[in-house]
Amino acid sequence: MHDLRMVREHIDALRAAMRRRGALDALSPTIERAVALDKARRETIQAVEERKAARNAVSQQVGQRKRAGESADDLQQQSRALGEEITRLDRELAETEIELSAILLELPNVTLDAVPAGGEESNSVIRNWGTPRQGARLAPHWEIGGRLGVIDFERGAKISGSGFIVFRREGARLVRALMNLMLDTHTREHGYEEVWVPVVVNRASMTGTAQLPKFEADMYALRDDEGFLIPTAEVPLTNLYRDEVLPEADLPKGFTAYSSCFRREAGAAGKDTRGLLRVHEFDKVELVRYTTPETSGDQLDLLTGHAEKILQLLELPYRVVRLASGDTGFASAHTYDLETYAPGVGKWLEVSSCSNFTDFQSRRANIRYKPVEGGKPRLVHTLNGSGLAFPRVIESILEHHQQEDGSVRVPAALSKYLGAERLS
Repeated sequence: MHDLRMVREHIDALRAAMRRRGALDALSPTIERAVALDKARRETIQAVEERKAARNAVSQQVGQRKRAGESADDLQQQSRALGEEITRLDRELAETEIELSAILLELPNVTLDAVPAGGEESNSVIRNWGTPRQGARLAPHWEIGGRLGVIDFERGAKISGSGFIVFRREGARLVRALMNLMLDTHTREHGYEEVWVPVVVNRASMTGTAQLPKFEADMYALRDDEGFLIPTAEVPLTNLYRDEVLPEADLPKGFTAYSSCFRREAGAAGKDTRGLLRVHEFDKVELVRYTTPETSGDQLDLLTGHAEKILQLLELPYRVVRLASGDTGFASAHTYDLETYAPGVGKWLEVSSCSNFTDFQSRRANIRYKPVEGGKPRLVHTLNGSGLAFPRVIESILEHHQQEDGSVRVPAALSKYLGAERLS
């Protein structure tokens, strides 16, 4: 969410930022409406103040007449008329502020200068790790998983519908092993506080992290409550300190959590939907950091490196991609995608998006810190990234580590959690 001063004082910068996202044409009417509403808001506030001043002056005259034993009926009638006018203006002001706040929730974040303009074609590979495996005989993960009996797509669809998966035997243990490997690495080596979070959150939490109102159609809402199944543990983790003020000495602050995640993936039908490529319920370990504005750039690099470490432990080739403005998520100011190569389907697959949201989320959620040197509390900068999402990681493990005898080699870092060196 943007500060109102962005509309009032930096409107050209806001328009330029939306242009870099390729969204100015679509958002221009919304921006112009915000400008008009802000002007109307300020004019209404001034009108209210003028009428209140006039009513106070009339009240003083009423007092003077009464002390002099004179009639003040005309002044009292004038005072009542001013009061009614103030009530009407206050109602108009409230309606204007509600509409203006709703518009500010619709405008995406401003990307940082380091982010190139353009769409997906302008994304750039920052670095690579490992060598992608090549081979015409490499099988896709749905064949491997079905043959080994570790993934049951048919019964997942029967139980819940398309896009839901059942893991069985070593597959179920693989999910548990990945959770433990990731959480142990992030807590013991990277210093994150582990948190076990609810998978149901309220509307305020979803709004705080910018899932609402824009992406409400993609969320699983509870029918009789204002609750939602979380699309990511980012939501409860980021909202841990909603409406609170932290001491600067506590920053940076890092949290990690495992959770199931739920997304309708509206509009995704027919695109990368086979196997584990796109599912509606999945498991993920999330990383969230709070920091000061001065250090959020470095903290993004740090968090990205923490997510990369898991891919290195799993011995999966990957690349780090800086997203261009037009491909950067709604709330993000700067994003690195981590993509691992799945040789069975011949694709680079995103397994983590590591983002700096600057103060976009914290303004919505009112998360602030008290500077050491004193002064007014400031908004924290929030960051998050998957560390990592399981489905495509499992897909890449099955495809990249498949063996000629049909088994799948388990990387050493993971085998101690799984209790096996091969899936066979």
